[in-house]
Amino acid sequence: MVAATARVSTELPRRYMTQLCKHFEHRLTVAYDETHGSIAFQAGMCRLAVEPDTLVMTVETPDEAAMPQLQDVVARHLLRFAFREPPEIVWRAATPSD
Repeated sequence: MVAATARVSTELPRRYMTQLCKHFEHRLTVAYDETHGSIAFQAGMCRLAVEPDTLVMTVETPDEAAMPQLQDVVARHLLRFAFREPPEIVWRAATPSD
């Protein structure tokens, strides 16, 4: 399993987490509450966590070759929702389930 995490500075972490989860729940298995979310993609899992002024996004996949695509789809959708103030999204290698 390989994983990567992006800590995204934003004043609206809960809003963006909720938007990401609601967007994907019509075709994927999604779970979320006020501070955590998960989206089960075919290629792997995206885990979301809300911290003060930060949205933490962690993607995990058993297929290292799928990692760039998984990161891209999550980042592109976040940028679509945060278009007024596009955040910087930098992925860093992580331990699965960080």
